[in-house]
Amino acid sequence: MNKWLDGSGDERDIVISSRIRLARNIEGMKLPQHIEESEGKKVVDMVSNAILKNSNIPEDEFTLYKLEDMSNLDKNVLVEKHLISPDLLKKPQISSFLLKNDEKATIMMNEEDHVRIQVLLSGLDLEKGWNICNNIDDIIEESVDYAYDSKFGYITSCPTNVGTGLRASVMVHLPCLVLTKNVNRILQAVNQLGLAVRGIYGEGTGSLGNIFQISNQITLGESEEEIISKLKGIVIQIINKEKESRKILLSTKKIELEDKIYRSLGILQNARILNSKETMNFLSDICMGIGMEILKQIDINTIYNLIIDTQPANIQNIYGKELSTTERDVKRAELIREKLNN
Repeated sequence: MNKWLDGSGDERDIVISSRIRLARNIEGMKLPQHIEESEGKKVVDMVSNAILKNSNIPEDEFTLYKLEDMSNLDKNVLVEKHLISPDLLKKPQISSFLLKNDEKATIMMNEEDHVRIQVLLSGLDLEKGWNICNNIDDIIEESVDYAYDSKFGYITSCPTNVGTGLRASVMVHLPCLVLTKNVNRILQAVNQLGLAVRGIYGEGTGSLGNIFQISNQITLGESEEEIISKLKGIVIQIINKEKESRKILLSTKKIELEDKIYRSLGILQNARILNSKETMNFLSDICMGIGMEILKQIDINTIYNLIIDTQPANIQNIYGKELSTTERDVKRAELIREKLNN
């Protein structure tokens, strides 16, 4: 079970998650790309103390993890769960993170910037995510001086983050826009409106299982609230287009659609070997079936959790040992049978 995937938030049949991320750097210190190990550890001490020694935060609300003390498997499990970024793994000797006990907030230290605050929530819930993230940011800023320019805003390693330092994103499942071959046209229009479209694990990753991440690209010249409002408005339009496509397919190709969904369900309930890619495609069909009320006996949150739990590192973590590719494929099929046949 993934704690942040708690079944809350709006539009759950299409929106898997909402994420808010703030990038910050500390005044007078070299950026992480050029930092010495001793200075990098000083960043970790400053930021972690701002949270762990704050009297307004319960003692056990956040836990500090140092990457150099973690196994590769444990680190990759957290990347697959979307709790830390792949970029955080690049400098394990100086990189650490604070994880909230409900796993909805992570404070990464010495990733691309000194501080990356991330809030991850189930469903469409950008405003709540922003409020949580902003509150954590304010707490850190009480004892840490951020690098800030009165003209340009918060100073960041990448120029595209200068300004608010805010990156808001929504992970959406769009199977019917893909089936009706409308997805490319719509996502191109989204790009033209100043938003970015990426795969399930962010920049440089492809779309698996008809899952896409929609995020803002501009952080300068707009307030945080304006960025979030614009993103939410466009995401709602995309959601409505997906819903329209679902209605069209139900009225014109219902039997073919049911056949596709039930075939995928049959394979998942009975297969003995499943690789990652085919699993994502079959799980996408099940999500579609649940969203269209063709499958009523399965909760969509079960499928969203399986999307994460069947990734390579998570499979090994669940079964408590390192596995070969073939062993993973066998255990993946076993886990899915267990979840879908109960």
